[in-house]
Amino acid sequence: MGNGLARGALSALFWAGFGLQMAQAAACRADLALFSLPRGGEARFSIELADTPAERAQGLMARTSLPASTGMLFIYETEREVAFWMKNTLIPLDMIFIDSSGEVVAVHENAVPLDETPIPSGVPVQMVLEIRGGLARRIGLVPGAHLAHPAIDPARALLPCD
Repeated sequence: MGNGLARGALSALFWAGFGLQMAQAAACRADLALFSLPRGGEARFSIELADTPAERAQGLMARTSLPASTGMLFIYETEREVAFWMKNTLIPLDMIFIDSSGEVVAVHENAVPLDETPIPSGVPVQMVLEIRGGLARRIGLVPGAHLAHPAIDPARALLPCD
């Protein structure tokens, strides 16, 4: 009986901590991509922003590694169809295509390093997040996930910032 009580207390602490963590996470920051996942839970990435034409052109070219908890968020002024390639990119990447409401609308998994074949969004998007190849599938970052980020218009955001 004592073990059950201890497990229950630990479980309550875990869920209370999880709730506190989620509440704190709702405060958006430009250097954080916070996703609510369709199957429950969340995913967070420390991000670099690529929001100018020069930064978007450079992207993650010439990088030899990318830690699992990091990525680069490409932000466009308005929604548009975009296409990416892997020219001069040395590591496999997942590309997460996000519309102006923050909804993930497409995911391209494991883009091949150095491949110059265009990878189109297929639909208009306002943002693209590049993360380590294969990670999106492992964590359940799929179409239908919602992004909280200050670059998303609060009037359109499916996951608004506090």
